[in-house]
Amino acid sequence: MNVSVNEPDLSGNEKRYLAECVDTGWISSEGPFVERLERGMAARCGRAHGVAVCNGSAALDAAVMALGLPKGSEVILPSFTIISCAAAVLRAGLVPVLADSLPDTWNMDVASVEAKITPNTRAVMAVHIYGMPVDMAALCALASARGLLVIEDAAEAIGQTCSNKACGGWGHVSCLSFYPNKHVTTGEGGMILCDDDALAERCRSLRNLCFAPPRRFVHDALGFNFRMSNLQAAVGMAQLERLDASVSKKRSTGAMYQSLLKGVRGLRLPVERTEYAENIYWVFGLVLEDGFGAEDAAVEFERRLKERGVGTRPFFWPMHEQPVFQKMGMFRGERYPVAEAIARRGFYIPSGLAMTDVQIEYCAEAVRSVAEELA
Repeated sequence: MNVSVNEPDLSGNEKRYLAECVDTGWISSEGPFVERLERGMAARCGRAHGVAVCNGSAALDAAVMALGLPKGSEVILPSFTIISCAAAVLRAGLVPVLADSLPDTWNMDVASVEAKITPNTRAVMAVHIYGMPVDMAALCALASARGLLVIEDAAEAIGQTCSNKACGGWGHVSCLSFYPNKHVTTGEGGMILCDDDALAERCRSLRNLCFAPPRRFVHDALGFNFRMSNLQAAVGMAQLERLDASVSKKRSTGAMYQSLLKGVRGLRLPVERTEYAENIYWVFGLVLEDGFGAEDAAVEFERRLKERGVGTRPFFWPMHEQPVFQKMGMFRGERYPVAEAIARRGFYIPSGLAMTDVQIEYCAEAVRSVAEELA
């Protein structure tokens, strides 16, 4: 059996809505599904505005730039995240400052954030990791007390809540990704969410080359072509209609894995819940316990799972150890022990929305088998 790390579920109205786009000729960014998806996602997250873009990285780029922070301002973000977060900060002429993560949730440690605040800090970027959110109530309270903006990356937490409030609904601006492994996919795509009318308008302008009225091809600023097509949005609307079912499926998959892998020596399973959230299991991550295998044990674990037809992905690599940033002279001498440990010893196994119970059982048995071999 071969099980890919992710296979989306496209069994809803995707084909019907795509056919509607073709039949009407609305395939560009000006089609009606774009606005429908923007309104639908904004409502789901309790936001006033949704601005659809071509991918999640573009959402971060436009959102950070639209905030208009002074050049050289510091933005605190986790070292353990995808590089798009730090890249968006740099491209806006800002300075990324890193914080460590918690060993159980793998999310940004609010205490680490507080220790990194300086007079030049202007914002904090919270990134929800692998289905368990950052403690947003605590982070937003800290940010409010220190006069900081909050940028929320909720790409991996669509449909999740934190302290009974929707992820994507926290802070000054939030960003989503609709990549195929997300709970709502458009193939490629993303969205910016906010409540501020002026901020939303700046984001819309930036995604569309900063066309300025009254004459279309006259520009007073440099923007991007970050537009989402009507075809993408049509798929997204079909996905949004089934979001609750998708969340239920993800939690069911996570619960099965928790049961099947409980007690496997050397494996640290994802935390099931905290006082502010229940895991949504965007992916099902595993971290090898200290002392289990050699330094590269996770790499070997993944290799042996691949031999059994089980797809995997390694965890994010820390920002302070990224070669591109080291070449730029950034983060020299900085250490983030939790980020380093989970990056080296963590990986995730298949958990796509189209996955069957038989596949879950097969993957769990493969994990058990490899763990016994390496032990």
